[in-house]
Amino acid sequence: MGVRGLHGFVGSSCPHICMVVNFKELAEHHRSRHPGGTPTIVVDAMCCLRYWYTPESWICGGQWREYFSSLREFVKTFTAVGIKLIFFFDGMVEQSKRDEWVKRRLKNNREIAKIFHYIKSHREQPGRNMFFIPSGLAIFTQFALKALGQETLCSLQEADYEVASYGLRNNCLGILGEDTDYLIYDTCPYFSISELSLDSLDTVMLCREKLCQSLGLSLSDLPLLACLLGNDIIPEGMFESFRYKCLSSYTSVKENFDKKGNIILAVADHICKVLRLHQGEKKLEEMLPLGPNKALFYKGMASYLLPGQKSPWFFQKPKGVVTLDKQVLSMSSDPKSKQEVPVCTHPESKQEVPMCTDPESKQEVPLCTHPESKQEVPIYTDPESKQEVPMCTHPESKEEVTMYTDPESKQEVPLCTHPESKQKLPVGMDPEFNLEAPLCTNPEIKQEDPVNMGPEVKQQITMVSDPEILKVARAHHVQAESYLVYNVMSSGEVECSNSLEDAMDQALPSQAFVYRPVRQRVYSLLLGDGRGGASTCPTVKEWFVYSGNPLRQPDLVRPLQMNIPGGTPSLKLLWLGQEAGLQAQRLDTLLACFDLSFSREELQVVESPFQALCCLLIYLFVQVDTLCLEDLHAFIAQALCLEGKTTMELADLQLDHVDPRAVQLGTLLVRGLTTLVLVNSACGFPWKTSDFMPWNLFDGKLFHQKYLQSEKGYTAEVLVEQNRSRLTRLHALKSVVCKACMKENRPIVSRRHWRSHHSGSRQYDPDQWRRY
Repeated sequence: MGVRGLHGFVGSSCPHICMVVNFKELAEHHRSRHPGGTPTIVVDAMCCLRYWYTPESWICGGQWREYFSSLREFVKTFTAVGIKLIFFFDGMVEQSKRDEWVKRRLKNNREIAKIFHYIKSHREQPGRNMFFIPSGLAIFTQFALKALGQETLCSLQEADYEVASYGLRNNCLGILGEDTDYLIYDTCPYFSISELSLDSLDTVMLCREKLCQSLGLSLSDLPLLACLLGNDIIPEGMFESFRYKCLSSYTSVKENFDKKGNIILAVADHICKVLRLHQGEKKLEEMLPLGPNKALFYKGMASYLLPGQKSPWFFQKPKGVVTLDKQVLSMSSDPKSKQEVPVCTHPESKQEVPMCTDPESKQEVPLCTHPESKQEVPIYTDPESKQEVPMCTHPESKEEVTMYTDPESKQEVPLCTHPESKQKLPVGMDPEFNLEAPLCTNPEIKQEDPVNMGPEVKQQITMVSDPEILKVARAHHVQAESYLVYNVMSSGEVECSNSLEDAMDQALPSQAFVYRPVRQRVYSLLLGDGRGGASTCPTVKEWFVYSGNPLRQPDLVRPLQMNIPGGTPSLKLLWLGQEAGLQAQRLDTLLACFDLSFSREELQVVESPFQALCCLLIYLFVQVDTLCLEDLHAFIAQALCLEGKTTMELADLQLDHVDPRAVQLGTLLVRGLTTLVLVNSACGFPWKTSDFMPWNLFDGKLFHQKYLQSEKGYTAEVLVEQNRSRLTRLHALKSVVCKACMKENRPIVSRRHWRSHHSGSRQYDPDQWRRY
């Protein structure tokens, strides 16, 4: 993550940039300088997950009780010295960073393949050098920290920008993370989580001022350096030849530095001695080989500018000229009206473009000449891509219609006016079903222009037109109370990272396919809002990792109609309603998302938190016909035994060996729990969140132990450790699941019974999981 090569350069070539500091001393110094203030550290939680996950076992699905204890100790240590922690999590992947996200996911796939190969060869967990964080760790860490009383926030863009902004705006003690981008932002001090000693509260502070001294740069030069080296927005290869050109002309090559270190020094030297000579006189594209990547480069530069900050590298004309949205404006006289008309210089064509005033917004809109009609056409700036989009005149209504360029087909698509909201909406053609899918604009969401840094209202294209509902979804998202709901409603695009799944095991489908029907019904609920059903809903773009998916483009997933007596309730009713009996309706909707309305009676008699577990198990066993009675015994027995285990007992648990199928089953269940988070929040929270948190329902090693015992044919009494009360409950929960599955003509039989009726290895048809 962050700037390519900078972490290694700082560690090996410029160690003086790293200063050992003590958080307790820093906090005392902060209090002396700011009496009455609380020293606050902003934590980039995504960078800290590996540090926080201290349990020895990670392969079996997660040691959640141990992990929760580790988080509690972390929070307690900082609280003891009077330091407040604010935790930020990534809320979505920005489009400009999607390629980098895909690159990392494909790399993770190769790592996971090596992990399963090791398990099959050695029948044990690999060493920490092959460590892979358990599935769902990020989402459940959010809820764990909230349960510990910590302020936990989920970003509306890449978290590092919001972390840096929050730290600067609130005069925080510093940022705790592991991302060299924090060396580039001009914000509060940056501390390394990997170097933190929790016992002493010592860590390393990476000083950006000393970095600048070493490179002969100023703080405002660092974003330029980062983009020339490559980061999450600018591909490393974009300026590869330029960097080698800098290196070839660099006269101060240091023999004790490695090649990457000398490249960084050479690029910094070029900025200092060549580019800076023309700063403010020439545009960057006149000094650098930007070519067709100019817009991307400027976006990368602007991504480091926090609210209120400006870059001297953005070209400024002499006084009398103002800038608007990266375009240079001057004044021109209109020969017809005799009035001065603002003219902007188009950044691509270098031609002057006249501006007109939009009668509705009163804002100036650039005009362009349509290539066919030769008439001047107003330009509309797309709020997401920041690209200019021409407006055309509708042939029938004679009204101006904004043209929207489809990012996949590259064709212009007209924006229509929604008959109810009167807002201009792009008509998106669903490529799979040819359904017109109108997108809505939300005028209330405020965003900040990363270049001008002035907060302004921009119309963000959203999938939902009701601003009140969107506001509620946004609030739940920001407060880390929901999962994927706001992403679906705002952009219609969701993602799920890698899971520990064996690509070679053809008998178990990927969790991406197993839970897709649930997500499809949730999409219907969120985007249909009780009107017209799933047929009128737009498709949702899913970036889910599974075997065989090259991630070159998202899966276009169509919403599925839910079967609820009386119809699907509206989101306003589910989320904002206060009427008696609504909680039962919310539960009915949750069960309908899993297509388990037929199981309501069976689940009603189950106590908390096993109601959520049984719901998940019924769904799993109906969906996956290669699951057997031994699997069911293991799932239920580990949940029952978990109640009576201490964290130390769980940590001391030893396994005979590691089974690759059990590893994937553990992942499948945990991903089911994250799906429950999505469904529960979409339905208005009919269940308490604690009812399906993994530290209350699942332990990886304990499940693995029960799985191995069950495979060997151990009795249910042995599985529940000779506890009569647990045995009674196991039979009761098993009965609930089996009866519900029988209603769907899915008998759950023993693996021994199954083996006696089948020869060879049982496989599944992957196409059946893609049929939706």
